[in-house]
Amino acid sequence: MVVRMRVTRAHRDNRRSHHALKGARLSKCSNCGAYHLRHRMCPECGFYRGKQIIDVVALAEKRLQKKQAKLEEMQQEQEVSNSESSESKKASEKAEKKTKDTKSEKKTKTDK
Repeated sequence: MVVRMRVTRAHRDNRRSHHALKGARLSKCSNCGAYHLRHRMCPECGFYRGKQIIDVVALAEKRLQKKQAKLEEMQQEQEVSNSESSESKKASEKAEKKTKDTKSEKKTKTDK
């Protein structure tokens, strides 16, 4: 860059002075009094301009039921995996006992 064309820090910063982000414009809900973004429904009660758009309570209940069902399913899977792992442990213990028995029999045979 040629020195003649150089933009000083002051000129650059003056140009960028308008690039700052502005705060969110909030409106107060006429139904519950909570603040929400303009031209959008209230996330607390589901109303927009005095009309109910979404039943927030029903959605919350639905989410809760879905979460509980998922937790129950996970618990059942853990119980199944625990029972399978205990069965596999028993089988491996039996196999170890058999190998120990066969080794002890071989030792007794070689000792005779």
